[in-house]
Order: sequence, then C-alpha cells, then structure tokens
Amino acid sequence: MAEIEFKSVAKSFGKVEVIAGLDLRVDDGEFIVFVGPSGCGKSTALRMIAGLEETTAGDIRIGGRPMAGLAPSERNVAMVFQSYALYPHMTVGGNIGFPLKMAGRPAAEIARRVKEAADILDLGPYLDRRPAQLSGGQRQRVALGRAIVRHPDVFLFDEPLSNLDADLRVSMRGEIMLLRERIQATMIYVTHDQTEAMTMGDRIAVFAPLKDGHPRNLMQVGTPEALYERPANLFVARFLGSPKMNLIEMGGGEAPAFGTFPVAGTAAGPGGLLLGVRPEDIRIADAGTPGLAGRIRLVEALGAEYYVHVETAAGELIVRVMDKRRRPVPGETVVLQPAPDAVHLFDTATGLRVEA
Repeated sequence: MAEIEFKSVAKSFGKVEVIAGLDLRVDDGEFIVFVGPSGCGKSTALRMIAGLEETTAGDIRIGGRPMAGLAPSERNVAMVFQSYALYPHMTVGGNIGFPLKMAGRPAAEIARRVKEAADILDLGPYLDRRPAQLSGGQRQRVALGRAIVRHPDVFLFDEPLSNLDADLRVSMRGEIMLLRERIQATMIYVTHDQTEAMTMGDRIAVFAPLKDGHPRNLMQVGTPEALYERPANLFVARFLGSPKMNLIEMGGGEAPAFGTFPVAGTAAGPGGLLLGVRPEDIRIADAGTPGLAGRIRLVEALGAEYYVHVETAAGELIVRVMDKRRRPVPGETVVLQPAPDAVHLFDTATGLRVEA
C-alpha cells in the first residue's frame, strides 16, 4: 500500500512560512494533481514527500509509515523533475539503468528492467543513443524511464512538461496518462497549468500562496468536475477556467443581476455578494430582450470558438461563443443572458461560496 498522508504539515524557510496546516490524504494508486500559482508551496510539498526537504512541523506518512528521519533512498519514491537531468556521456540505456547500478543490482537484472521500461515508453530503438541525439520529448521519456525502472511505490512529477513546446506538452501529457494505466502506482503531479490539472488527475488539490493572506495553502480538493462546477471559494473559481469566471458585484443578498435574473433569499455578509458565471454559461441575445445590455468591445476568433468581450454596466464580461453560424461584431449592441442553474455566489468579505 502506498497511500500518502499529510497531517498538520508546516514548512518554513527561516522566518518565511511556505506551508501551513496541510492535511491531505492521497489514496493508494491515485493520480492527484497539485496545482496553483508560483509560490503556493506545491513543489515544496512534493519535495517533503521525497525527503528532499524536512518538515518544520507535522507528519508525512507513506503506506502508514512515518517519513521523519528517513533518507530519500529509504522511501521507495521516484521523482521526475522539470529539467531532464540526464548524464550527457551516458547512453539512453545507461541513464535509465543508472539508479539500479548505484543500488548494486546485478547486470542481468538491470538489462531486463531497462528493456521493460524502454518498451513501455517506446524507447527501444534509442537505447544506444546519447541524450544530445534526442528530441525534448524523448529526453523527458528517458527521465520517466529512469523513474519507472526503480519500481517505486510513489511517482512524483515536478512540472515535468514545462520545458517542452506546446505540441510536445500535449503528446507527453497523453503519454503520462497512458503510463498511469500501465503502471499501478500512486502518482502526484505538480503543475501551474490548469489544463494539465483538469485533464490528468483523478483529483485536483488547489494550492494558494500564504503571502496573499490565506491561512492555509490547500483551498479545495476534489474531482476536476466538482472543482470546476462548484468552486469552494473565489480563489478556486478564478484560478480554474480559461477564460476566467466573470464576477459581478451585487452589493446585497437580494440584488438582481443580469436585469430580469433574480438571486434572492441568500444570506450575504457585510460586504455583499459577488455573482460568478463562466463565459460558456452566458448566451448572447438580441438587443431589446430581457437581460444585461452591453456593447461588444473585442472579438477573439479562435477557430472553433469566439471569446467576446462585452462592456456592460456591471463591467466588462467575457462570453464564449461556440455557434459558428453567427460571428459577433465589435460595436454591436447585445444582451447577455446567463443559464439560471450555472451561476455561483460568493461572500465578498470571506471569499467563500454561498448557497442560494
């Protein structure tokens, strides 16, 4: 069993607190993504699992075993870093088998396990090449092979695709997801890219920086669908989704929004409410119909869809339009109508989700 538990974990570098009160359980065999902006502590949490950083307080357990005092080599954890960190003078096979060589494994066993890892990653034809003879994606696969060959209980990925171009990121993302299907192991993947988080993880853990005034790093944990459809607070609502969720100040708990669209019976805090609606949940209607009137300021044509920026009395809102039969035109007067069951309410003072 390789479940991972964070129990009231804290980490400080001198007087700078980076992680506070982290409580989280990762189930055996689960693929979970830690996502958040720079400085939110997600990579530090990963490094504490690996034993590359010590905890300041709290406890980390792998398979029920406390990790305090254990060296990285005693944790049966493999880590794939942002940089490939390959030895340029070694062949692909030598790089993949290097951890086993350092562990003193027999040559026959090393050769067998290197071949197994190479077959999984389609690296068989490249085993005799040097890293300089490989593409960026192939080098990252070699780094993955070096982790696979150890047969670890836990795989840790620290932004492994950030050095690749857009096309390679997409293909390597798919390869890691396929790797997960072939290898039954617990996997934690750190990224700042919400697309990677939404497409790869069984669950997502959204982290926020303590320096921004948050008492804890962990904002919300759940499936990608749950976090997208029911964000627990403003931070999660703003971070997940592209374009970002539209937010409108309501001023009070029973103030109407979008003209004839009422939101009533909600207990608002002293700062009032923010109404949130995602760009794809707003429909553009003709002028004169009920809703929030506005004028199109900008249209971003993205091939299969348009991002339409509309100036309204509530501020500039972004609408995602998927209907190719009607192209919005800058300067056009329109009316915005949200889907009634797709709005979100947040307390302005606390940032927490409020139920209508």
